[in-house]
Amino acid sequence: MDKHKPPLQIKVMNREDIMDQKKHINDYKKYLNRYYGLQWIQPPLPKKPQLWLLGPPKQAIDRDDNLHQSIPCSIRDHLEEDSWLWPKQVIYFFSDLHADTDAFIASLVASGGIKKTGKKDKHFRLTREGKKAKFILGGDCFDKGPSTLRLLRMIKRLIDAKANIILLAGNHDMRTWIGMISLFHKTTPSSQHFFVRMGKKPLPLLKEIYSEYLETKKYKQDKIKKCKQYLYPSSQWESAFTVWAKKYMNEKAINKEIKRTKEKIADFEKWSKEADLTIPKVYAASKQWYKLFLHPKGEFFWFFKRLQLVHQEGSFLFVHAGVDDSSAKYIRNHGSKWINKCFKKLRTSQLSEFYYGSLGNMIRTKYRDTDKNFSKKGTLMLRNAGINVIVHGHQNRYYGQRMMLRKGMINFECDTSLDKHTRKAEGLSGFGAAVTIIRPQKLILGISSDYPYIKIFQPTLSFALCQ
Repeated sequence: MDKHKPPLQIKVMNREDIMDQKKHINDYKKYLNRYYGLQWIQPPLPKKPQLWLLGPPKQAIDRDDNLHQSIPCSIRDHLEEDSWLWPKQVIYFFSDLHADTDAFIASLVASGGIKKTGKKDKHFRLTREGKKAKFILGGDCFDKGPSTLRLLRMIKRLIDAKANIILLAGNHDMRTWIGMISLFHKTTPSSQHFFVRMGKKPLPLLKEIYSEYLETKKYKQDKIKKCKQYLYPSSQWESAFTVWAKKYMNEKAINKEIKRTKEKIADFEKWSKEADLTIPKVYAASKQWYKLFLHPKGEFFWFFKRLQLVHQEGSFLFVHAGVDDSSAKYIRNHGSKWINKCFKKLRTSQLSEFYYGSLGNMIRTKYRDTDKNFSKKGTLMLRNAGINVIVHGHQNRYYGQRMMLRKGMINFECDTSLDKHTRKAEGLSGFGAAVTIIRPQKLILGISSDYPYIKIFQPTLSFALCQ
């Protein structure tokens, strides 16, 4: 991730470029968004369209190192080889909300799927298009932002308003789930370190839970020693974990996992104090988390129950981070529904097998050397499964969405640095707004408050421009 936002340089087009764009874009203006309730959100939203391929490369498209052709030629070859099957209804894709409800509401307005009618979270209604559309949330609702609970309540309001919501699992969501599960279910050496392995990430949520549910109530606090026995792995964990992990990880990765866990154990009490929590308060808030998220009558029981790992619509695969060759093979041989069935099983009974395996890689890969490999074979297997496009988040970008050619597979990267915490770390102000819209009229729109145009991608048009 870049440490600082580079200066924005929008391509300066000559008169010929402008006329060419106008000629092609006029056909698609009727499919551009209308924003309802702009007065109730802060981030500015773009109104004028721009063809996706005509933007500066770092702000529009990129490719991995194995492609030696020009990007337009690579796209042309991809479009020549495959016919795309488009969804039958409008899809709004949002990703990496990171507990920032204001950013989510602004993004909903950007989609045109809701009309904001007042300043409170409940002041909205679905638009005519929103009632028929699918809202796909691409993972990472937890951590970083101002309030996880408020964001989840906003999502539930949409569900109660009869919005068609699909929730995908992100790495932050599943780390929280696995970390909390490992405290209260019978743990094995492979998973008993997961809670403390999260480090300081769960503390804002636990502080939020403690403040809302426990601060004004009298309850018997457990002693520090007992709490640490629950929160930390046992003294035999390191040797037992080393033996177990050899099935899934190389020696370097095992040593790295053990080292990081030890570091986080050493700092956890200090981080808790910084969050104004004692170890007994952390444990008490964790037990309350269990009641809220895992008990059938808990307020947020619905969230993890609804999570799925992938969603496929025609030629489009939606996932939080990406795929590797093994998961591509699973999709080709068994389909996306089978992947989701495996996910539901593994996340409850085989936590470590999920997290360290290929399915877990789908929520955390950034295609680094340490991640599981994705090659041209993986691309071929996905195409055999009818997938031509991967839509995902996880890798945060500046200037809105980016199109990436990865091993010949088109990826739309849709993590646009929405939450206040991420933006502050990058030198950006406030919260952002963004949505990726896929329309049945063979059109993809990229809308972001950090880019001055609505990016338009249409395969036939893109192919024409590549001639």
